[in-house]
Amino acid sequence: MSNLDLLLRRLEREKRARKEAETLLELKSRDLYEVNEQQHLLTACLADQAHRIQSILDTAPEAILTLELDGQIGSVNPATERIFGYPAEELTGKSIAYLIPSFRANALTEILPTLIAANSSQCHEEIGRRSDGQELPIELTVSALPDDGGYIWLVRDIARRRQMEAQLAHASKMESVGALAAGIAHEINTPIQYVGDNTRFLDDAFQDLDDVFGKIELLLNAYQDGTLRPELVAEVREAAEKADLEYLREEVPKAIAQSLEGAERVVKIVRAMKEFSHPGSEEKTAVDLNRAIESTITVSRNEWKYVSEIELDLDPDLPLVRCLPGDLNQAVLNLVINAAHAIEKRRDDEGKLDQLGTIRVSTRRVGESVELRIADSGTGIPEELLSRIFDPFFTTKPVGKGTGQGLAITYSVIVEKHGGSLDIETKVGEGTTFVIRIPL
Repeated sequence: MSNLDLLLRRLEREKRARKEAETLLELKSRDLYEVNEQQHLLTACLADQAHRIQSILDTAPEAILTLELDGQIGSVNPATERIFGYPAEELTGKSIAYLIPSFRANALTEILPTLIAANSSQCHEEIGRRSDGQELPIELTVSALPDDGGYIWLVRDIARRRQMEAQLAHASKMESVGALAAGIAHEINTPIQYVGDNTRFLDDAFQDLDDVFGKIELLLNAYQDGTLRPELVAEVREAAEKADLEYLREEVPKAIAQSLEGAERVVKIVRAMKEFSHPGSEEKTAVDLNRAIESTITVSRNEWKYVSEIELDLDPDLPLVRCLPGDLNQAVLNLVINAAHAIEKRRDDEGKLDQLGTIRVSTRRVGESVELRIADSGTGIPEELLSRIFDPFFTTKPVGKGTGQGLAITYSVIVEKHGGSLDIETKVGEGTTFVIRIPL
């Protein structure tokens, strides 16, 4: 092979190598372009996500804070500034106790992990403090950042919700009082009616007696003057027979006793209504629970007397209970009325309209708590409904019979306001017992 052939072959190999290099370079360039495009799209996507997250943080109605492990505030969103009244730069680096006084700095390292361990998704109620010193009720949810990076706090101002709950509870109480008004009017009207009837009878009786007394006075004067005539004696006897003195001597004491009994009944109802309608107070006071129960039973009598009998088993040695009297009266009323409705429904279902049920109310001391049981012989509660009966607005009663607020308010009063417990013992077709325990 000549030198020329060798040269040509070498040139051909170099040409093929150059072409392969160009093809490889083109492929790499395409790959690099695609990677760049993907990175550009990823960057744009991340920027969009960051913008969305920032928009959420900026527009969220709840305060969102990040906290370091030692409880120092790392960052806040605009809602934090609005709720607490501090500018963001003033909060950054401050302890969370700056906003929530109950979380003192020396306890933060213990409180924060405890809140996480308890249940990070569960809301925890606290009292916050604004820049002007005003306190406000808040609800917070705590979550841990990954890799021990600190905490995220979601804080919600619940002052308006508390106000709405208070208004709703007041409206429910007014509804109960309104429902009781007709019954109380009837309870008062009955004794007042026979007091009135007896008073009219006594008025008529006095007219007859006054005529007899007048004749007797004439008789005595004539006797003293020595002018006594048989005709005058006959007139006295006639007046006495007309007045029917024997009948009056028998019936007048009965009329007076019935009138006094009726008046006492009215006094008892009015006193019970006054005690039941104890003005609301933020301060707990020592209360005779037995007497409060008796007052509530009295004012609600028209709600239960047609469907059940009441059995009271109240411990006479029960100590005074520190509570919110008005709220506790409302809770007991709700349970008594609920028991009456359950008994009424069972009577309707079984067609035993002439048979009275039983509501049994008992109190006793259990350790450092007072236990109140309200048991009924009603329909009982199906197992599938037990988890819902304390939910606001949940009711199995027909429209117009119940709003679904009674048991929800009762739970709030006993558990949230008094730190007690409210349990249920029930059996379908036999009845239900609500067991209340309030710490002493």
